[in-house]
Amino acid sequence: MVDLTREQLHAYLDESVDDIEEARIEKLLRSTPELREALVKVREERDRGEHSLGAVWRRERLSCLSREHLSSYLHGVLEADFHAYIDFHLKAIACSCCLANLDDLREKQQEQTTQSRRRKRYFETSARLLEGQK
Repeated sequence: MVDLTREQLHAYLDESVDDIEEARIEKLLRSTPELREALVKVREERDRGEHSLGAVWRRERLSCLSREHLSSYLHGVLEADFHAYIDFHLKAIACSCCLANLDDLREKQQEQTTQSRRRKRYFETSARLLEGQK
């Protein structure tokens, strides 16, 4: 059989592999019947609720970060070791769930910055108008 581990198949099913790895796995799946059978077994294990330590960690996303931690990461207010762990989780592991949360937080942060600038401009404009009425 092709040299793909169960963990790689789980990552493929979770869509947590990069595009190049996903394409490689899909090509192997098309050309290797044994690999397709292994993928079916992995899916069946998931469907019946596999209870191995790895399955519980994947299913419950125990290594994933809270939005609060991701927000602190964005603001650069974490201790160096924890910041390094989050960097590893986002960049090396490329956790799709945490990356999606991080993108959402960045978007919200950008919206808040835009709204804050708008409020400041309104205030400055209003203040100039009020000064002219004296």
